[in-house]
Amino acid sequence: MNIKKHIPNMLTAGNLLSGVMAIVFTLYAGRPDIAMWLIVLSAVFDFFDGMVARLLGVSSPIGKDLDSLADVVSFGLAPATLVFRGLEGLDAGNYLNYGVFVVVAFAALRLAKFNNDTRQSTSFLGLPVPSNALFWIGAAAAIPSFGLSIGASATLITYLVLTLVLSLLMVSELPMFSFKLSKEPLSHKWPQLVLIVVAIGSVVWLGWFGCSVTIIAYLLLSLLPQQKGEKA
Repeated sequence: MNIKKHIPNMLTAGNLLSGVMAIVFTLYAGRPDIAMWLIVLSAVFDFFDGMVARLLGVSSPIGKDLDSLADVVSFGLAPATLVFRGLEGLDAGNYLNYGVFVVVAFAALRLAKFNNDTRQSTSFLGLPVPSNALFWIGAAAAIPSFGLSIGASATLITYLVLTLVLSLLMVSELPMFSFKLSKEPLSHKWPQLVLIVVAIGSVVWLGWFGCSVTIIAYLLLSLLPQQKGEKA
């Protein structure tokens, strides 16, 4: 039995299980704080499963499909559940909270497009689903503050608009840089370096909301002219 070829799939399984447990902790344990950490753990597994598969030379169609299935749960359903529960706590008095689950369908569509798009081998077209999840972690943490400052109804409307915007960004053709290993010189990777600095500073200063700030910075940096080597 070749253990090596199963290592990436084991990491992907870790991604999926972390996402499932995030949903459980959100809906049944009332611990969104633990759920947020579990989604972050899913992102760590997701970052390394593809990298390990490429380094070991064991990439496979099954691994790619399994990764997408895990991502729909961990970066689509889990963060949507987190936001849904947060909005439910505002007691806005209607069923519009369920609108946040639209992001799950768009995450699935995004992943289906990615699996069949050869242009995204070194960079991305559209917002990656893990980035979508990180944005919603910060947004979910900010729901109580928004509720107090602008009211429950305005907060609900704001988050439904954000749901639409993030959903469309995932299936857009917006070129976005990645952190995938490449042979490009370090001078071509300045957006990644800037984003790392922004991420560290934002999370240290703002806590979980720093995740949302980081993804906004990611979008803005991706709009800037890049070196030719970074194009999709």
